[in-house]
Amino acid sequence: MRTPVLFSATVLIWGTTWIAISAQVGGAPVMVSIFYRFASAGILMIAGLAILNRLRRPAAWRFVIIQAVCLFCLNFVGLYNAAASIPSGLVSVIFSLASIFNAVNARIFFGDRVSPRAVFAGVLGVAGLTLMFWTDLAVSLDGDVLRGVCWAVFGTVVFSLGNMASRKNTSLGVTPVTANAWGMGIGALAVLALMGATGERLVVPSGDLYWSAMAYLSVVGSVAGFTAYLVLVGRMGSAGAGYATVLFPIVALTASTILEGYNWTPTAALGVGLACLGNVVMFGNLKALKRVSRHCRDPREAEHRA
Repeated sequence: MRTPVLFSATVLIWGTTWIAISAQVGGAPVMVSIFYRFASAGILMIAGLAILNRLRRPAAWRFVIIQAVCLFCLNFVGLYNAAASIPSGLVSVIFSLASIFNAVNARIFFGDRVSPRAVFAGVLGVAGLTLMFWTDLAVSLDGDVLRGVCWAVFGTVVFSLGNMASRKNTSLGVTPVTANAWGMGIGALAVLALMGATGERLVVPSGDLYWSAMAYLSVVGSVAGFTAYLVLVGRMGSAGAGYATVLFPIVALTASTILEGYNWTPTAALGVGLACLGNVVMFGNLKALKRVSRHCRDPREAEHRA
């Protein structure tokens, strides 16, 4: 598949999964929805790799398990709960700031230097979030909105920790495809354990909308989305592929405006603009931008590096 198609697919898939998550809210308890999503996605990935004779056991399991619990369990507990309180488009904007948390966590766990660019991007991101929710939090003191923001930030921080585990897996020779295939299944088991600890019952939800959203999230959002992104990283490098995370909040906010009736205010619009600008600053790199443009013009010049 051509590189521009993969890039567009990644943006569109991850930009619209937020609406599918929102469609499931209320149809079943949060952890039930997450369990079904990653149990089915894990089975599909493992079966697909087995059929292609590409299924491998990880050389080391410890960080695969950590990655699974972070990326395919706790991360989505936060994001699904957030989607129950605030528009899905705003959840996507908060989530897109994961790159800033990545910079901080890379410093903590790997000793990477935090660049002035990352600090400036963080300032823009925090300012943007403050403006986005200024009316609800500072003016009307809406408790539901505050809970939604806290859940979204929690999910994003945990996602970042999962990225650190993924980086460690790569250094140990465990490929992202292998870690994700096993990780989705392990994540589903972790959700099931969490349900048992909290007394949550595994129910079978009803409704065509719920199961249509589930199919989209499992097959398209999880299997196709992660696969497209990983192939994109292999061709363009992580810096070039990272521009997808800058663009998908725009898709999510557009969908939220049309389908959820999100009401824009001048301060919210300015806040979204600052948050997106924070992502551009974080990823902004003339060489990377030229690389993206070059790949979109001529995908045969692909750089095969992880």
